[in-house]
Amino acid sequence: MSTRANRETEGGGILYVVATPIGNPDDISAHAIRTLAEVNLIACEDTRRTGQLLARHQIDTPTVSHFEHNEDRRVPELVERLKAGDKIAIVTDAGTPAISDPGFRLVRAALEANVRVIAVPGASAVIAALSIAGIPTDRFTFEGFIPTRDAARSKALEELRREPRTMVFYEAARRVADTLAAMATAFGESRDAAVVCEITKTYERTIRGTLGDLARRFAATPALGEIVIVVAGAPDESKRDADAGSATKAMIDLREALEVLREAGLGLKQASAVIAKLTGIGRREVYQDALKSRDDESSDD
Repeated sequence: MSTRANRETEGGGILYVVATPIGNPDDISAHAIRTLAEVNLIACEDTRRTGQLLARHQIDTPTVSHFEHNEDRRVPELVERLKAGDKIAIVTDAGTPAISDPGFRLVRAALEANVRVIAVPGASAVIAALSIAGIPTDRFTFEGFIPTRDAARSKALEELRREPRTMVFYEAARRVADTLAAMATAFGESRDAAVVCEITKTYERTIRGTLGDLARRFAATPALGEIVIVVAGAPDESKRDADAGSATKAMIDLREALEVLREAGLGLKQASAVIAKLTGIGRREVYQDALKSRDDESSDD
């Protein structure tokens, strides 16, 4: 056993990082219930909200507030109790502490004081949303809440424009439409995405589509509740280059086909219409390329 591990066990104090339900109150583990019942103190983001959860499971452990605006004062107090041998659980209003919620500063301070820290895992909005989004999950990055101001938000998204991994964001319902529109601008309207609303709650729903479609949809019908946005990563550059090469080759083949049809007696517009119908390419695109090809040939003469 390492020297640090020996020091951690000497005092007996333990900090438990306990995940709580993100919506459905039944999404709490037996491990979490037992831990909350056995510790000396529970540090809560909101004592009233945690009190409801504790009452549901007949837990009467004392609680103390621990949130963003009292961390400077509260963290040293809690660490002193841990060093004295207390077992303390930290919880937030929903999900896992320190994941876009208070908790990181207490965890770091406890570790620096050689206090043992134990995770009691549970529901996670990030993982739950990923599992049902229908977007690749083998590699992903959690980006949390992006900046709310337009300029800062645009800068943050521009930095992620070439990110190849699936990206997961949290967002407030009132900002979803604006955020999706900014993502469509930064990543392209055709990028696949999913918006998961009210996950694990009664009115949970998942809306999938392109960023452009989703931006328009939520501009027309505002979102409600807790929101997770999952966005596909940027396409592989080498694949995109290969696709571009294939498109160039296809256009060359189209020119050859047009030439054959014209030799058979069809006019340029008629030949373009035939090619468009056979390939699904827009007739105007085929016609304009044919005109360009003819102009290129004339300039070579």
